[in-house]
Amino acid sequence: MSCSGCRVLRKRCSESCVLRHCLQWIENHESQAHATAFLAKYFGRSNLISFISAVHEIHRPALFRSLLYEACGRTLNPVDGVIGLIWTGNWRACHMAVETVLSGDIIQPMSIPAMNFCNNLEAESNINLRPCLSSEISAKEETTKTSLIDSGNSATMSFESSEVGHYVGEPKLLNLFV
Repeated sequence: MSCSGCRVLRKRCSESCVLRHCLQWIENHESQAHATAFLAKYFGRSNLISFISAVHEIHRPALFRSLLYEACGRTLNPVDGVIGLIWTGNWRACHMAVETVLSGDIIQPMSIPAMNFCNNLEAESNINLRPCLSSEISAKEETTKTSLIDSGNSATMSFESSEVGHYVGEPKLLNLFV
């Protein structure tokens, strides 16, 4: 008798079936079919089978579960996936998406509000994150220094300022290919 995964994929099932052991952690046969169909749509049938075949039999159920969570995470948050959901504290949303897939329903991407990490980070930690040229500025280096090194056809200029993160006057350009 064929397993639920092979039935959904319309593939011949045997005693050495790759999917049979992967689906044992899912109790309901319909849920096994929904999970297999979702992963086959997400990764492709042949890719799913080759992913699972490449892993030792002992690790296949964990791989199947991991692929299911990653596919659900990427569906919810296409940019960051399951790691992004964990990082933002939305692990519960990923777990609910897996439950939704197992029940046979369709999951939709989350609407994540745009966050301005720079302003939040600067406000929370009171750290100045403006670009600087050196971390320690001594009294000698408080004046603006400009040096020009001429080597054949190219010129290189370096610019240092006492006002960290601010330009004094016009910004200096590098003439490398004159």
